[in-house]
Amino acid sequence: MISLIQNEIMKILLKKKMILIILLLLIFVSLLSYGQKYSYDKNIQRFEAESGGIEYDWKSLTNQRLDELEKRSQDEFIPEEVRSSVDREIQQLTYFIENDINPITPTASKFNVQFAEQGMTLFIPLLVVILAADLVSNEFSKKTIKVLLTRAVPRWKVLLSKYVALIMMTTILVFIIGVLATTVSYLFFQQWGFSEPIITGFNLIKGELNSDSTILISRFQYTLLIYSLVWFVSIVVASITLLISVVVENSPSAIGILMAALIGGQFLQFFLSDWKLVQYFFV
Repeated sequence: MISLIQNEIMKILLKKKMILIILLLLIFVSLLSYGQKYSYDKNIQRFEAESGGIEYDWKSLTNQRLDELEKRSQDEFIPEEVRSSVDREIQQLTYFIENDINPITPTASKFNVQFAEQGMTLFIPLLVVILAADLVSNEFSKKTIKVLLTRAVPRWKVLLSKYVALIMMTTILVFIIGVLATTVSYLFFQQWGFSEPIITGFNLIKGELNSDSTILISRFQYTLLIYSLVWFVSIVVASITLLISVVVENSPSAIGILMAALIGGQFLQFFLSDWKLVQYFFV
């Protein structure tokens, strides 16, 4: 079994998919980091210009952000789900101001968590699909499945070795995402921020944000929590990807089915958000 797993890992590495994935991550993380830094600097310049040259103060900038969100919340043309999200952010920022917690200044740890939270719905699953979609179907496409099945091992061991190798490579992928998102964003923000406190544990009760069960933890602890969820999502996506790869006998079909499912799932959640059943759809 160990030899089979090593063989599968070598197959994945020799296809140079990890290099492609790392290049995509570098491009997206760099662009997003630059965009966030540019937006932050512009907000500071605008704040100082509007305040007559008064030095930057995060509370004033947070209040400015609150004013923008309140105007957006009053827009009657935005979808109800967007309005509720904006209202939650308003309540959170108000809580941060009242408890003297700076949520504005960008750091590598903040960007890392935001990138994981936003990417968990589509971008990171797409990377997992790139990694895993042809794990079995490629054996059919290249006619190597016959050679593989001539080995003196049961078929379930062949599939299990592929699955174990996929879990290992997916775990490495999540680790690479965390490291790249942190190091690249640090080059722009020049602050790690892992020791900063963060409030978590907000609950929605009848549409209202409840802060009774909130707790104070470090950014590092919160990052571990978020990336544990990213790892879980990635493993589930990888498992479904392997299943599709077994059923479909060519790689393009497997990739097409999975990408259509991922993107279609986002459309369903957007257009059919009022349907309770949609909440239980995965991808």
